[in-house]
Amino acid sequence: MARERVLITGAAGFLGSHLCDRFLKEGYHVVGMDNLITGDLRNIEHLFKREDFEFYHHDVSKFVHVPGELKYILHFASPASPIDYLKIPIQTLKVGSLGTHNLLGLARAKKARIIVASTSEVYGDPTVHPQPEEYYGNVNPVGPRGVYDEAKRFQEAITMAYHTFHGLDTRIVRIFNTYGPRMRLNDGRVLPAFIGQALRGEDLTVFGDGSQTRSFCYVDDLVDGIYRLLLSDYVQPMNIGNPDEITIREFAEEIVKLTGTTQKVIYQPLPKDDPKQRQPDIRKARQILNWQPKVSRAEGLKITYEYFKSLPKDLLYQRDHKNFENYIR
Repeated sequence: MARERVLITGAAGFLGSHLCDRFLKEGYHVVGMDNLITGDLRNIEHLFKREDFEFYHHDVSKFVHVPGELKYILHFASPASPIDYLKIPIQTLKVGSLGTHNLLGLARAKKARIIVASTSEVYGDPTVHPQPEEYYGNVNPVGPRGVYDEAKRFQEAITMAYHTFHGLDTRIVRIFNTYGPRMRLNDGRVLPAFIGQALRGEDLTVFGDGSQTRSFCYVDDLVDGIYRLLLSDYVQPMNIGNPDEITIREFAEEIVKLTGTTQKVIYQPLPKDDPKQRQPDIRKARQILNWQPKVSRAEGLKITYEYFKSLPKDLLYQRDHKNFENYIR
């Protein structure tokens, strides 16, 4: 019996590569797609010899064609870190709008169920805490983060429009801060930034006074939540993340302890529109999916630190390992 086929966009990225692993483990034939602007083939090179995996080097902002049947489409193609979407703002907006439109059209043509990766950034700098799915957000559409925030908000809107107007079988996952192996060491997000600074013997940089909060979910837990949501009957947006909230200052102290660095923590001005609080309300995930995180932050950080320590030394000092200029349009 032929395996059911799944398309995963952003397959060479951090989350996309872990999703490829999970769906192969579940017995699906996985079609990966990535334009490799921020993705890295090293994340999926262990899959290339498998007969149940194929890869397309393609930008989903252009017309997407995949021959054969598709059971599910997982749209995870998008820059996700500030260092990326501030460098390639137009590409970020295009993948959230044109890319999502193309994949919704493909899902309709294939009669496939599609899940799109939204983000906690749709809540902006929240005035409600923790953030439930019913909260509309506090977003600056013309600020530096607007290209990412509004791309994701539009993505949710067009996905729901396809569901209500065309009857398309859709799911929307709002992803909160996630970490684990295969993160890019210098992608600008707080966890790899801290660990990278510690490994290079640099001071750890905290922006603002460090009182802002984040909630970190280990990647295996997040992937399990996404998998359960895809297979559920729930069509409204759902938060998937770890509600264990911590201040950035406390988190920096945890990284100092974990790495054994003797460097100090220094403070820099807070970037514009940086969220002061971030904590998911996951009551819906608990009730509907019977899902909640299992991996403790201490356990997950240890695994992630060992991964970063194992990377080649040249990656440790490489700040911008992609040539973005060809993609800025």
